[in-house]
Amino acid sequence: EPELQCDGNRSGHLQNGELESDAPVNEDVIRIIAANLAEIGDKLERDVQAKVVNDLVQHFLNENLPGEEIMRHMSRVVRELAQAIPSDMEQEKVMLVLAMVLTKKIVNTVPSLLHRVFTTSVNFINQHFHNYVVEMVSA
Repeated sequence: EPELQCDGNRSGHLQNGELESDAPVNEDVIRIIAANLAEIGDKLERDVQAKVVNDLVQHFLNENLPGEEIMRHMSRVVRELAQAIPSDMEQEKVMLVLAMVLTKKIVNTVPSLLHRVFTTSVNFINQHFHNYVVEMVSA
């Protein structure tokens, strides 16, 4: 199963200087999924309050907090937001998009946190939604 990377590329192996993927992937399916997630993100972005973002920013700014603690806090915030937002979508999809929306908002608020926020978000998504993302791409 190829892993979908945050930049939209899939991981693969180099063989004879060329990228070799473990399984064929339909690029159109990936584009459709990305477009749907972006549309959902736009809708959810309006529901995420600045107070929530600022609270997460403070956690990321605290260099004494280990990444695991920040990830636990982010997970808690994502779950709370997902429960508070009425939706007819799958809960996992809402939570995945909320994690991406929060990442974007945090980085837009404090650009210097890009590396820490991105790393934490990728780890969070891989830990909680890896199988869901793989299933979306495989469907």
